[in-house]
Amino acid sequence: MSAVSAVLFDRDGTLVADVPYNRDPDRVRTLPGAVEAVALARAAGLPTGVVSNQSGIGRGLLTAEDVTRVNRRADELLGGLDAWLYCPHAPDADCPCRKPRPGLILAAAERLGVPPAECLVVGDIAADVLAARAAGARGVLVPNAATAPVEVRRFARQSAPDALTAVRDALGARPGRWPR
Repeated sequence: MSAVSAVLFDRDGTLVADVPYNRDPDRVRTLPGAVEAVALARAAGLPTGVVSNQSGIGRGLLTAEDVTRVNRRADELLGGLDAWLYCPHAPDADCPCRKPRPGLILAAAERLGVPPAECLVVGDIAADVLAARAAGARGVLVPNAATAPVEVRRFARQSAPDALTAVRDALGARPGRWPR
């Protein structure tokens, strides 16, 4: 198992409350443990980033400027992350960046200057864990009320109750804890 050299988080449902197609920065609310998870990774000297599907752009429900404003507010609340990447495409666009494909993870790893295999990806749905796998990274599922029960069961061995626990466990580097 390689060391963790960067932590990548999904945005909605992982770091901030999921407000579908949010275009209003005033509606951004951090989830319990999110600020602490980012702070812990940064205190350990790890670069951090967000990798997020934002299909509202491709569907015509949001603009890139809307997403940038919401991301900027989330970044302020979370204490600052090193990279913010998102896929603007609708699900039927067949792009390489939309999770569960690996494009966002690979781009974030490159931007942060770390091998994808040394990235921890923390997210709330199967697409996050599958994107991590496809990129050769480690994925951790942090289920919430919207996570499908079948996904919770499927990734039970690769899950944590919240983002802070996911980062703590990964930094503890317990061998075999996060199989790919």
